[in-house]
Amino acid sequence: MKYEVYCDESQPDLLFTTKPRFQYLLIGSLWLPESFRSTIKTRVKELRAQFNAWGEIKWTKVSNSKLNFYLALVELFFSFHDNLRFRCIAIDHQAVDRSHFCGDCELGFYKFYYQLLYHWISDEDQYRIFVDSKTGRDPQRISVLRRCLSSTRVESIQSLPSNELVLLQLCDFLIGAVNAKLNNTLAGNEAKKQVIEKIEALLRCPIKSTPKGEKKFNLFCIQLKGQL
Repeated sequence: MKYEVYCDESQPDLLFTTKPRFQYLLIGSLWLPESFRSTIKTRVKELRAQFNAWGEIKWTKVSNSKLNFYLALVELFFSFHDNLRFRCIAIDHQAVDRSHFCGDCELGFYKFYYQLLYHWISDEDQYRIFVDSKTGRDPQRISVLRRCLSSTRVESIQSLPSNELVLLQLCDFLIGAVNAKLNNTLAGNEAKKQVIEKIEALLRCPIKSTPKGEKKFNLFCIQLKGQL
């Protein structure tokens, strides 16, 4: 089967700054069979029209005026069951030994990207991966990441602006929810609290580290113990 994977990140600066504001760096991914792409995009477009919610989908845009739209997006994500899956890796920046990167923190960042992707890739399937483009990012990193995954069935990894891909935007939205929960950034935002409550109600558990075999909403809080 052919799959598409849409990836984004939250708090990537935690690997680079000497004055971190939060604890966890997050890298997330949205996985779907290629054959479902058009159906999912059409459903999102229908929700946009229903709630008059145009513009880029982002966690930072969750507000009282758009709450019903974002709650509907959560329901949409869960309605596709295993045909639309989310996997996120959380890295505690305090546990990262930067000496292993030889001063190249971006190298470390892509090592974590590898961990995010590798464990959900099957040799029986084919994959196209899309990552959100960032200014200042070494363009060679993407090709190196693909080369490191070359023993798998990764056809391509492309860096594209999130405002062009609604599925990258949906990934941003889900990462934002995890970031808000793990980094405790919800104070005073009732709309975002309600979105997280909706996710947790449909998960039937809090947003937290999940077992390795969790397929729908997988959160891997990596235990580094100063090793990476």
